[in-house]
Amino acid sequence: MNALISTALSGVVLMFVGLFVRNKQHIKFYAIAAIIISFIANLALYPTVQLGSYIQFGMIEVSKFSVLFNAVALGATLIYFLLSGKEFEKVGEHVGDYFALIFFILAGITLASSFSNLLMLFLAIEIMSIPQYVLAGADRKSLKSNEASLKYFLMGAFSTGILLMGITLIYGAAGTFNIAELGLGADPVHPLALCGIILMAFALAFKVSAVPFHFWTPDVYDGSPTVFTSFMATVVKAGGFVAFLRMFHVAFAGGAVSHHWTLILSIITAATLILGNFSAVFQQSVKRMLAYSSIAQAGFMLFAVIAVNQFATQGIILYAAAYSLATIGVFAVLMKLKDYTFEGFNGLARKQPLLALATTIFLFSLAGIPVTAGFFAKYFVLSAAIQHGHLLWLVIVGVLCAAISVYYYFRVIMAMYFKQGDPEVEPISGGFRAALVLTIILVLVLGLCPSLLIGWL
Repeated sequence: MNALISTALSGVVLMFVGLFVRNKQHIKFYAIAAIIISFIANLALYPTVQLGSYIQFGMIEVSKFSVLFNAVALGATLIYFLLSGKEFEKVGEHVGDYFALIFFILAGITLASSFSNLLMLFLAIEIMSIPQYVLAGADRKSLKSNEASLKYFLMGAFSTGILLMGITLIYGAAGTFNIAELGLGADPVHPLALCGIILMAFALAFKVSAVPFHFWTPDVYDGSPTVFTSFMATVVKAGGFVAFLRMFHVAFAGGAVSHHWTLILSIITAATLILGNFSAVFQQSVKRMLAYSSIAQAGFMLFAVIAVNQFATQGIILYAAAYSLATIGVFAVLMKLKDYTFEGFNGLARKQPLLALATTIFLFSLAGIPVTAGFFAKYFVLSAAIQHGHLLWLVIVGVLCAAISVYYYFRVIMAMYFKQGDPEVEPISGGFRAALVLTIILVLVLGLCPSLLIGWL
């Protein structure tokens, strides 16, 4: 609850800061101060959830899981501000508004991690989504940005209608909006409930860009200003997954109904892994490759939704942290280059050794190479699926797709270290270098000792 209030208030404050602070470069520091305050306010709740979770206003459940996930989301956003906050000024003159919209998205994410009512789920998804439509079209001089915003808005509005229809059918079957009291485990499954669950699964699959609801993702991520794509593909996606997991683990777990949605989500997961990875192999732009990579990574995070156990809960926290840090880091380096193609990385190791080293470590993490955070993130979600049972075929698909991902991630590494070139790189400040080193350390520390994070659960 503290995180929800502090992020919402920070968004309002940043709007006024944008009005009254003339030097746009200073707005970044107000945003960093606000995110640190929100982070501390969220952690202040941890002692109160040590003995167990509790419900506030009959709508929000405060638990160890919600507090820890909010800490991961806020911490990743802090890294994002430190690495990419300066890039906001290049998008347009409304810098304060851009930061405010980021905080409003965070308010939606904190609500998504703790809702106990279907109405709160709907509000969380919409609070997360609407500012993204604005940010996608923030570069008003770019036709690609305008197209990305329009596509995202139209497709997002359509998925919202599907979500609402699903909520309506579930309410019709259960007679309550409280997710802990739906009681949908009876056999035979109520037809309205089953239709509602399927519609909700499809709507949430759209929000996390799972196949076949992924068609908007490459165009929106490629057309949006890169600095906002970095946030949308990481922290926002993690927020969508935590809503997905909370809905299916609390409301739809157990009983005959779980067999139906487990099969549907297993098929979606396999399709997401296969299509995301194979599509990424054929991309020539690193930014577009990262868009398809985000679809493939969504496939791995879906393992945590399907498997209802402790490994899944720990896995989604660790995966959110590992994936967000690595992808934010790669995008931060990408924004320093003029050329976003693979050729644009040729010879980067000779010209900027730190940028090349950081990119290598981040890509290792995304590929799931040992000693990086991504390795244990994949280990936990795959272990969750094995422990769940009857999903060995899906785990094999996941391992094979992880091997395929090594190819397109290593294309970038090969370009940086083994190809000749003179890439155009923007001047690198000392602050950016320090933030990049901090991100590298976090990725390696989580890879060596993941219990430092998941131990809080």
